[in-house]
Amino acid sequence: MRPNTRFAQLACGTRSQLSRSTTPACSPTPLASSTGGPQLSLSSHHHHRQHQQASSRCPYARVSVVTQQRRRITIKQLDTGRENRERVVILGSGWAGYTVARELDSNKYQAVVVSPRSYFAFTPLLASTSVGTLEFRTALEPIRTRRTNVNFFQGWADGVDLKNRKITIEEAVDDPTSSLALTQDRHANQTAEQRLEERRLEAKKGRLFDLTYDKLIVSVGCYSQTFGTPGVKEHAFFLKDVGDARKIRNRLLACFEAAALPTTSDETRRQLLNFAVVGGGPTGIEFSAELHDIIVEDLARVYPELMPFHKITVYDVATKVLPMFDEKLGKYAMENFKREGIDIKTSHHVEELRPGAPGEKADDTDEHAVFTLKIKEEGEIGVGMVVWSTGLMQNPFVADALNEVHEIPRTFERIEAPPEEAKKGPDSIHWRVKKDKRTGSIMTDSRLRVKLTGDAENKPEAILKDVFALGDCAIVEGTRYPATAQVAAQKASWLAKRLNKEDLEKKGFTFKNLGVMAYIGNWNALFQGGDGANISGRLAWIIWRGAYLTKSVSWRNKILIPIYWMINWIFGRDISRF
Repeated sequence: MRPNTRFAQLACGTRSQLSRSTTPACSPTPLASSTGGPQLSLSSHHHHRQHQQASSRCPYARVSVVTQQRRRITIKQLDTGRENRERVVILGSGWAGYTVARELDSNKYQAVVVSPRSYFAFTPLLASTSVGTLEFRTALEPIRTRRTNVNFFQGWADGVDLKNRKITIEEAVDDPTSSLALTQDRHANQTAEQRLEERRLEAKKGRLFDLTYDKLIVSVGCYSQTFGTPGVKEHAFFLKDVGDARKIRNRLLACFEAAALPTTSDETRRQLLNFAVVGGGPTGIEFSAELHDIIVEDLARVYPELMPFHKITVYDVATKVLPMFDEKLGKYAMENFKREGIDIKTSHHVEELRPGAPGEKADDTDEHAVFTLKIKEEGEIGVGMVVWSTGLMQNPFVADALNEVHEIPRTFERIEAPPEEAKKGPDSIHWRVKKDKRTGSIMTDSRLRVKLTGDAENKPEAILKDVFALGDCAIVEGTRYPATAQVAAQKASWLAKRLNKEDLEKKGFTFKNLGVMAYIGNWNALFQGGDGANISGRLAWIIWRGAYLTKSVSWRNKILIPIYWMINWIFGRDISRF
């Protein structure tokens, strides 16, 4: 799935100001059990609030809450409307969260989506929106609509009380369309102004309220991985959400306008119009292709004198780009890029990104200034924009809040353990959510239920029967499904179907590979089917467009997308800045 400090969808999940929900009619409460016995709480000692100057990603670091779609409601009203239905709280509005919310039977379940964003981002179209091939609205589907029975609260999950089936939610107070690209050290390389802004946001924390659930679905996605590279978090652009696409579009046009000024030297023009894309996966390749298309098809007509100065380069640490495709398709893409003048540089390592031209003192006061990209194999080069698309990392909710240790009885009614394990050891065990050692993803069983691991001598394991995890933040134990929208959506559909039929104990989830696609520019694409069929060129491009058109959720977007395609084909892309 394609990638600022809350949970990511992937979604889904980058950055215009969304209106805040009114405060529910309940007083702020601490995360504490109202009854005796062991308390399982995932407390939020980790308030990761951080602006990404770019994504999800996607992007998220806290859990958001769902409220009613067509009207503001209180918790009491939500409880009244629940009737005899089970409440399913869904954390995240990306591919997994949005899909399962739409497909749950509203006669059996009261679906409550929790997210800082009130929309679902159709990530495959973000590259097109970033250059004006499509308008931003065509990549959005609102959570609140007139035709759904999904409730929505806009906020962050602050903690989870597993024993009492309760989550504590903080009202969302910052801009949910700002992407989050977290690094291992979120304070590294921060300026004094950035630290001051972060403290200001901390002071604006929203009030807390509690929401109970019968079933909890964690689908908070992932963030863009920066590997702690200095300057990337602050100065690179990401492509995880619509806000990211808007920022890229504005920066691209700003670079051309600055380069067209008579006061700009030729050397500065070369630097301003030197665009670097870091990451050779489908997101990076598709964006490079879309960027090339707008330059040669539209900007060349308006800025013909600047065409000798522009350059597009894709950097990747791997030995080849698009590794998920067949070797012949990958070679076809490389040859196509070579013909179009796009440089592909593999086995290259980015060491730093800073404002200012090479050899000059860093200056981040001029928004139209060039940047210096330091490459291990090449040294320092001047660039006008760096788009970063190098993979995913777990958001803090999964990495930290779900890493707490919890004491719980072996006989706890919502924990399922093998019979032989239930009879061994002490009455209570310290449990923690089981994580994949390599990725840090939540480990689930084949029915997508969250797994626990104990610290007793015999290392017992158990399953939380009413807590599920989907999407990029989770992995089915014993499998290595790719972190794609296709996998997330299939998991969500499977779970919704099983819950609707109340037959969760039937055969577990299995992924059906429907193939992978990538646009490579000039009306050419790659398609590799799940059955091994390989198609390239114009036919693959037709399949690529047709697939994403049919996958668009609403009829509104199914109509708007081909209309915008036709308008831009006839009249060209809109290159005005606003």
